[in-house]
Amino acid sequence: MSSGTTVAEAARAARTARDARRPAVVEAAGALVWRVRQGRLQVALVHRPRYRDWSWPKGKVEPGEHVTVAAIREVEEETGLPIVLGRPLPGLQYALNDGRHKRVHYWAAQVAGRPEGPALHARPPFAPAAATEIDRVAWMDAEVARRKLTRRADAEPLDALVRAHTKGRLDTRAVVVVRHGRARSRAAHGAEELTRPLTPVGRRQAEDLVPLLSAFGVAELVTSPWARCHGTVEPYATAAGLPIGELEPLTEHAHAHDPGATADAVEALIAARAGQVDLALCTHRPVLPTVVGVLAGHARTKARAELPTADPWLHPGEMLVAHVATAADERGRRRVLAVERHLP
Repeated sequence: MSSGTTVAEAARAARTARDARRPAVVEAAGALVWRVRQGRLQVALVHRPRYRDWSWPKGKVEPGEHVTVAAIREVEEETGLPIVLGRPLPGLQYALNDGRHKRVHYWAAQVAGRPEGPALHARPPFAPAAATEIDRVAWMDAEVARRKLTRRADAEPLDALVRAHTKGRLDTRAVVVVRHGRARSRAAHGAEELTRPLTPVGRRQAEDLVPLLSAFGVAELVTSPWARCHGTVEPYATAAGLPIGELEPLTEHAHAHDPGATADAVEALIAARAGQVDLALCTHRPVLPTVVGVLAGHARTKARAELPTADPWLHPGEMLVAHVATAADERGRRRVLAVERHLP
């Protein structure tokens, strides 16, 4: 400290430097875990003794952690329930005492069952929260939970959950579309296109996709058989103990030759599996417009508006999650009810 600087000034400078390093918005994530018992929608609430309140299980996103991974981690730590994320719900943002804001991301979620077993194999174990942090977990009917919530704003995601349930649009399965990770350039590869591999960055993207695919309960993998797509889903297949299904129409060459056949193959896959099991398919940028077009044909108006509409459609390693209703509509189709995108 220089001779002209007072202790108070030095303290203020230290606080200013510390505040500059802190994010202006604190990101947090959680879920409304739901089930139906005797025809009644129920949700899980947690009690925090420190604040003496009832709230949704949630917590801060750790440095370097993806928001979806934070959601499943926080819920399992606070409730002991391993979950699979469903459709997104309205988030909340509010001011903290230190002047920053907290932004909480919420999803509808269900306790993982047998179809989601592979997804749980791909996750690390989560340590339970201390009793001083969470001392009670309770399932409540939705209307009881609404009255029990301490913060009035916490009713907003619950109201959205109840509306979706009332309309038969709450129970969903995920169709995850993945663009392969960053690949070696064609010029540098100098060999057959189908053997062009991922770069080190692409391999890291593939590894980073593992917890994201697990968060959405992916239990089936389908990919273009080309090396860069196969390599993108391989880390998750290994972690989850899943076989990798290969679909030739998802390759660039097959799509260029007959995009209609690609659309038919994706349509058949959705008709056979969507709404029943959480699945992921990995393909190439030129194929994405056709895959997205098939999803658009199944999507309700609001979800259709959230689909990408222009090149590059998805970035390398990015995934699009289409939440598909488990129940068919009046025409026998399973509709896409919500869409979200995530980069690893």
